[in-house]
Formats: sequence, C-alpha cells, structure tokens
Amino acid sequence: MTRLRLAGAIAGALFCMAGASDPADRLKDPGKEARAEHLFVQLRCVVCQNESIDDSEADLARDLRQIVRQQVAAGSSDAQIKSYLVARYGEFILLKPTFSAGNAVLWLAPLLIVLGGGAFFAVRSRGGTSLESGLTPEEEAKLGALQARADERAPSVAAGTQGPDDDGKVS
Repeated sequence: MTRLRLAGAIAGALFCMAGASDPADRLKDPGKEARAEHLFVQLRCVVCQNESIDDSEADLARDLRQIVRQQVAAGSSDAQIKSYLVARYGEFILLKPTFSAGNAVLWLAPLLIVLGGGAFFAVRSRGGTSLESGLTPEEEAKLGALQARADERAPSVAAGTQGPDDDGKVS
C-alpha cells in the first residue's frame, strides 16, 4: 500500500511539474524557445526580486515571458529585447546589470572600501604614534598621590577595619 501511495505522489509531482510551463505558451521553433529560455534566466522578476522570470510563478513573470517570446518570434536580438525591457522596467530587471558610469560606484565601492581599510591598517602598523603615550608630570603627580592613599588604606582593609573616606569620615 505504501508503494502505491509513493508511486501516486511521484506521478502527481510529475504532472504538477509538467503543467508548470504551458505548452501553448511555448514557441513552435525549438531553437527560438531555447533562446527565449536563455533570456528568462537573465531577467529578474520585479515582483519576486531575487528570482529570474524563469523560476518565478508570479503573473508579471508570466507576462514578461510572453513579451520575451513575442520579441524572439518577431526576430529581435537578445540585446534589443533586453534594452526594450530595461526601457520599461529599468536596469533592475537585469540579474547582472551592465557596467556603466551610473552604477560604477556600486561596482567599485567594495573594492575601494577594502583598499582603504588595508591602507589604514598598513599606516597604523608602521609604528606611527602609539596609543599609549606617557603621562604628563601633573598626571604622574596625581597618580602618585592616589597610590599613596591606596597604600595607606591597604593595611586597614586587610585587617578588616575600615579607614576614613576621602572626606575624613569613618564608614
């Protein structure tokens, strides 16, 4: 009985996958259909955002696949189809945007950040100024006074008695 259920489940899955792409939507010429499918993988579904229109089941993705098929059937080149879609939806529709002056910052920013960070650490590691600078004579005098006070209090704390506070009061 379990084998029968398993076979039914597999058959159901195969029927679902076969129905995912409507054969009526496909181009009759297998070469043109292959070219259209190659374009589907390069175009982003603007609803799903990180899926290609080939992977997306959104209505807009289906419409975009139809547009691509119509353009391929009309004899448009891949570049013409992409530029048509970019004109309508912006460069966001391309999963791999082209390198242009407008998006050069996006392409070069990671490299510039890494190079800037490397230069910063290279300069810091050459020695330069140390973060631990010596104390000024005033600071050394204050530190000496604090250490002297701590030395005076240390025996009374160790014996379990408390000494006077900074105000001279015994706590």
